Amino acid sequence: MNPSLVTRHSLLAAPLALAVALLTASAAAQVMNDPTRPPSGQATADPDVAGDAEGGGLVLQSVMLSPTLKAAIISGAMVKLGEKYGDAVLIKVAESEVVLKSVDGSQVLKLYPGVEKRDIVPVAAKTAPRKSKARRSGRDSAAPGSTATR
Repeated sequence: MNPSLVTRHSLLAAPLALAVALLTASAAAQVMNDPTRPPSGQATADPDVAGDAEGGGLVLQSVMLSPTLKAAIISGAMVKLGEKYGDAVLIKVAESEVVLKSVDGSQVLKLYPGVEKRDIVPVAAKTAPRKSKARRSGRDSAAPGSTATR
């Protein structure tokens, strides 16, 4: 084999191998997003991480309503209706909120704080009736003076 041809191939192979190595390292360094991870800024079950000032650090995460069970997930713990959570007792479970009662009073935890449920207000009906387009029958559609055949 020609020595100059071997030198040319080795000169081309070294930069190509370096480029492939750099591209592989950069692809491996990219951070993969976890699709099951909650969005940033959303409350977590750890009271040290998610300290809601008005809720005392308690976060209502889920509500379970069935004919045989009424319970809530509060800051990661399942609490059934009538059971204690800390020094409070769960006294009410509704579809979007629960009520905890303690010696200090009652505390309402909402599933979606900041979202208020409103009733639908019907839109007022228009006072003037809609004008409908006049329908023309087959006989009326013929031009004046022409004879329509049946």
